[in-house]
Amino acid sequence: MKQFNILPLGFPWKTKDPFIFCVHHRDEFPAGNDNLGPSAPLIGRTIGNDFNIKDGWRMYHGSEVPGFPYHPHRGFETVTITKEGWIDHTDSMGASGRFGEGDVQWMTAGKGVLHSEMFPLLNKEQGNTTELFQLWLNLPKRSKFVEPHFKMLWQKDIPSIQLKDLNGKITQIDVIAGTFQNHQALDPTPDSWAADKNNQVGIYTVQIKAEGSFELPVRNEGVDCMVYFYEGNGLKINDTEIPSYHAVELLTTESIQIKAGKETCKLLILQGKPINEPVVQYGPFVMNTEQEIHEAFAEYRQTQFGGWPWPKAEYVHPREQGRFAKHADGKIE
Repeated sequence: MKQFNILPLGFPWKTKDPFIFCVHHRDEFPAGNDNLGPSAPLIGRTIGNDFNIKDGWRMYHGSEVPGFPYHPHRGFETVTITKEGWIDHTDSMGASGRFGEGDVQWMTAGKGVLHSEMFPLLNKEQGNTTELFQLWLNLPKRSKFVEPHFKMLWQKDIPSIQLKDLNGKITQIDVIAGTFQNHQALDPTPDSWAADKNNQVGIYTVQIKAEGSFELPVRNEGVDCMVYFYEGNGLKINDTEIPSYHAVELLTTESIQIKAGKETCKLLILQGKPINEPVVQYGPFVMNTEQEIHEAFAEYRQTQFGGWPWPKAEYVHPREQGRFAKHADGKIE
């Protein structure tokens, strides 16, 4: 029996229900200027739509600061996993925050929200590396119109497991959602598909030291799993070598042995029970029918999902501001 499919990673990455897609951003930004943008010329870039890596970095939709100025979402959730660098969040509910360096933001768009995700370049003396994943996790039909909100999973609180193999090599697994070897992740947002443990949603980031190995446990029937190999060389899954920057779609529920080659290998693992509902996506909206997509656009044109309460589309917080989250109800972390 075939145990897995091997797929090249594009942009975005292919995912399986209940995930809609995943993007991986890594940018070696230069030193920052006084406005928290790049202290480098922007000549030769398509400002407003700069997705081609030039000099190791991109501006994305930003004009002064790299990132994604305010844009709408409806009908799904974003899970933003930072590995390096910082993100400044603002939204149409008046909520805001700065997070990074291992923090995770879990945002339920629900019935509709505007939000901005900018990458402030805080360091003026040297470069600003930024690396993150953003997952789109679908909501079932019953939850597509819940109230929007977000939850912070701060790096210091995320369960991190250190597994030692028979040769003493360490694998680190950060449990962002689900359970791994009896280590339970922090709770996601309450309306998430991941909030019901029966759906067995798992989100794990994995770092395997050179020549180290670990076992991915048995999954229940009906739970899909994808392994994304995004950094390193020489990874093997059950003695089959996996090319760097490739995904592995697991076709078996049996346990899987994963081993690094002569350098550290980094993985993202996503699993979950499918929602098994029709998915119609158009841009920032994910609904069950085309009619619901038309209705989402019509409502957005009419209401702007509450409008934008911030002075700029690509608003960033002051340089000296540390980690924080201010929620729509006024609660501050």
